[in-house]
Amino acid sequence: MIKSVFSIDLPVLESMHIWKNRIEPLHKTGNEERICIVSGIHGDELEGQYICYEIIRRINANLQHLHGIIDIYPCLNPLGIESLTRGIPAFDLDLNRCFPGNKNGDMAENAAQAIVDDILGAKLCVDLHSSNIFLREIPQVRMIEENAKMLLPYAKLLNLDFVWIHPSATVQNATLTHALNSSGVPTIAVEMGTGMRITKQFGDQITEGIFCLLKELGMWDGEVITPKTPIISSEGQSEVTMVHADASGVFLPAASHWMGIKKGEVIGDIVNSLTGEINQHILAPCDGMIFTLREYPVVNKGSLIVRILGGNF
Repeated sequence: MIKSVFSIDLPVLESMHIWKNRIEPLHKTGNEERICIVSGIHGDELEGQYICYEIIRRINANLQHLHGIIDIYPCLNPLGIESLTRGIPAFDLDLNRCFPGNKNGDMAENAAQAIVDDILGAKLCVDLHSSNIFLREIPQVRMIEENAKMLLPYAKLLNLDFVWIHPSATVQNATLTHALNSSGVPTIAVEMGTGMRITKQFGDQITEGIFCLLKELGMWDGEVITPKTPIISSEGQSEVTMVHADASGVFLPAASHWMGIKKGEVIGDIVNSLTGEINQHILAPCDGMIFTLREYPVVNKGSLIVRILGGNF
């Protein structure tokens, strides 16, 4: 069942709608639990579009195995996705800094409250994100320490490569994830891939994990895989090291994404395409695993090149 969660009239006889697709069991008991899968809060993050499609396709093809209610919101920022802009075009607003919203506020705040109100009461929410166009991320979940006890058991089912537990001070209070976790709906933010791209491999990986999660919650009785055991990094345990560019130019990687690397091994070079010179030869400052890698080749001094999870991999 497709339903409009929020709508507003726009200039020139147009309108904006935020849609959801509710999928229900063939035989309802009235006691079904509900989970929500949301994506597209940033218009340049497209990885979740494939995941939403694939979940709907698989469930509709095997509806006899469904024993809960699945609400799927593929596109929370339709204007952003249509224009491939991160925020809401014309308003220059990041929708993910407008939660929990305000029905008496501007369009973004009004939409934000409508989204939160529609999700409240769910057993769980999975918020799907991509990286930006500059970086490539392996499938991961980031959460704050105070929510780790609540969220980590769910995250371990999602077939992730990595879980990064942050201190609370690093979290933006106006995100959808924070608003829902503060309102009693456990919400996991999944990040993967690159902005403005769809990485089918990552999408399939997270789709399988979502079905594992549904099975654990008693909402799906079809076959599922055994999910990966993610590497878990928290403050005071595995250290995350960031490597930034010391020069401008074109970055040519020598290391691979999600690859173990030793201190002193080559990450890549920043080169000058005019002079034919190497502006910076970048070496790994520590042993570890590269979980973030520069995707967009043009870099400026200070640009993030890699994040390395310290350890012996």
